[in-house]
Amino acid sequence: MRQRDDMTFPFEEYERRLRELRERMAARLLDAVVITDPENLMYLTDYQTTGYSFFQALVVPLDDEPFMITRHLEESNIHARTWVEKTRPYPDTGDAIQMLVEALREFGLSDKTVGYERNSYFFPAYHQDAIHTTFRDGRLIDCFGIVEEGRVCKSPAELEIMRRAAKATEAGMRAGFEACEAGVTENEIGAAISSAMFRAGGEPPAVMPYVVSGPRSMIGHATWEGRTVQPGEHVFMEVGGCYRRYHTAMMRTVICGELTGAMAQAQERMKFALDEVHEQVQPGLTVSDVDNLVRNIITDNMVGASLITRSGYSIGIAFPPSWDEGYIISLKQGDSRVLKEGMTFHILPWMWGVEGDKTVGISDTIHVTADGCESFFGLDRDFVVKPASGKSAGGRKAAEAAPVSAVKANGEDKGATHAESD
Repeated sequence: MRQRDDMTFPFEEYERRLRELRERMAARLLDAVVITDPENLMYLTDYQTTGYSFFQALVVPLDDEPFMITRHLEESNIHARTWVEKTRPYPDTGDAIQMLVEALREFGLSDKTVGYERNSYFFPAYHQDAIHTTFRDGRLIDCFGIVEEGRVCKSPAELEIMRRAAKATEAGMRAGFEACEAGVTENEIGAAISSAMFRAGGEPPAVMPYVVSGPRSMIGHATWEGRTVQPGEHVFMEVGGCYRRYHTAMMRTVICGELTGAMAQAQERMKFALDEVHEQVQPGLTVSDVDNLVRNIITDNMVGASLITRSGYSIGIAFPPSWDEGYIISLKQGDSRVLKEGMTFHILPWMWGVEGDKTVGISDTIHVTADGCESFFGLDRDFVVKPASGKSAGGRKAAEAAPVSAVKANGEDKGATHAESD
């Protein structure tokens, strides 16, 4: 390992991650592992590139120096970013898997037990077929998850990096509030969010913001497509800020017109769910416990809405196509894994089908502490309500928009939670 002081984390952090990986390797009787997942490469070495569609791998022997196999163009990233000293690049006209097998032979691993990430997006089946065909003297074992076991609980240094990502998330969302009004396009809102994130120090996220208005909010994972926001409509936004590939995410809702009773009730259901998360989530609860907590609150509504997805997921290091670590842990029913200090989650008490044709959201990114949990954000959770007149009439800015925690509709205080009104 080449010690250096210009990486994302102190050098000791990478030494710890590698040491703990090797402890897990020894427990599973592995002589080496071949790591191909981009997030895992980043976690172990600080390596990153947008060219991860080409085969790349970090080989970690149990008792010897790690080495990397990359496309020749990407070798510069290894030397510029990481502690790795040994590289074996292949040319664009070469065979990546043949280079890997030859390197395993060169470093005395050709007859050893070697783990590989069978479920990695970027170790496709045809590459796996090739290595099984050519690596004949040793034994190949699926070790998918062996690095993720270390990633799931974030260190204090990682939490600090996520706080920097959270600043970009909040800046983007505030800009989204400012841009939302009748008469503007979803593209203009998306542009405002993106610009603010980057100006706040954010870096390119694994997914650009989601911005949908009116009936388009019912389309899963849709984002801006040039539609113009109409008077009386709502805008649903989900923003994931990024710093050094670490992400935090939040959902918020803007209403360009009147807050209806149904929308006010949906707002309070989601806020109540997040309040209960902050009150109850702590080490010792199971994944299923947290999902049931959120799901039961959202399901108990009088506006015809439902929670049609998992209620949250682990979040941290991410490359496209997704900013979440849901393949490590997703908050869903039937999962008995126990929450631990340092785990980080995007909590999703969003509501699909309010009044039959609206999706709305208020979400939070939290980290589990020694005796509870904390949010990465300080942004108000209430829907932002702006005049229906919109752009043409010079509607109020988001900073001037009225909070809706105590909106009255039909003579009733719709700021009360459903639980309080029962």
